[in-house]
Amino acid sequence: MPDKEVENIKELIFYQYSKVIAKSTFELPDGVEAKHHHYGFVKSNFRSLKYGNKTWSEITREDKQLVESEKKCNYCSSNDELQWEHIVPKSLQIKPECSTCEKIQAIHNLVLACPSCNSSKGTLGLYEYYKKIRPDTKKYYDIIPKLLEKKYLKTIYNCHVCAGTLDKFDLDGDDKLTVLDLDYILH
Repeated sequence: MPDKEVENIKELIFYQYSKVIAKSTFELPDGVEAKHHHYGFVKSNFRSLKYGNKTWSEITREDKQLVESEKKCNYCSSNDELQWEHIVPKSLQIKPECSTCEKIQAIHNLVLACPSCNSSKGTLGLYEYYKKIRPDTKKYYDIIPKLLEKKYLKTIYNCHVCAGTLDKFDLDGDDKLTVLDLDYILH
């Protein structure tokens, strides 16, 4: 469950992104550590994003990081037979334009993955996939590699804009706002 200040999909995306900023800034292994040791930093960044006092960088920054990063699977760190994988499934059909949307079909939505991870992820959203592969990890959403999560959050944000769901709460009908609501529009 996100922070009590998080009231909709847009704010949840900003909250998750704020934890990623903390992980990067303080070189932390996961979002749990970021929230535990730097909660004020996370909250400050979240509020700055929420109220429009700060904007996130263009996704081209992450594209450059991807090109410069070590060539390994973004999900399991294997370096065997890497292939390009769409973080948001390229089969997404919120609108007919999804099949030609540069934000879905181009490098902004791509990371390297091994064949096993690419296949097992299939059409799942990032948080659904991590919940599937880490069923015993309560905060599976806080262990996602930084670059992978940043690219996903920026891409799924645009998908929620197209779907008109940024201001919505609880898309999956479980009476609470969780990261799985971010993935819900994929199905």
